[in-house]
Amino acid sequence: MKLINAVHKYDVFMFNRLINAGVYRQLARFARYVSHSGDGHLYVLLGAFIWVAEGWRSLFLQAALFAFLVERPLYFLLKNGFKRNRPPAALKGYNSLVTPSDQFSFPSGHTSAAFMMSTLVGFFMPALLSPLMLWATLVGFSRVVLGVHFPTDTLVGMALGVGVAIFSLNLIVL
Repeated sequence: MKLINAVHKYDVFMFNRLINAGVYRQLARFARYVSHSGDGHLYVLLGAFIWVAEGWRSLFLQAALFAFLVERPLYFLLKNGFKRNRPPAALKGYNSLVTPSDQFSFPSGHTSAAFMMSTLVGFFMPALLSPLMLWATLVGFSRVVLGVHFPTDTLVGMALGVGVAIFSLNLIVL
């Protein structure tokens, strides 16, 4: 219990430092666009494009579908098991810049999916791995800037996404 309290105090400290930073307004504007890019529309478009180009025999498509079949239930189990309040519910007087789609914050689903897809695409197209990992990092950061996640929510989302992608690749491809 001490560890959880220490992590929460660190999260609140880091969250407040970010929210009170002088560049917060400029970051918030940018964060809306980056966060929206991780809403899932691009994953569906990429999957549809690959399906049209290669059909079900595509190892990428198989790995991605399997990864989402594993990641989404794990994400929901963790989120509803930990039931960690989002910053507006945890911090008195704070309002986030966007309305989240669900009640709890741990882990970040946007971050998890972004890192999972970045890892999968990067495996098949290694030249894209670094820019995609930067994009996934920005998606996670944007969720904190927008006030719907604490920093550790995004760190665990990253670990979940990369872990599920590696698991999927090992099962489907390797």
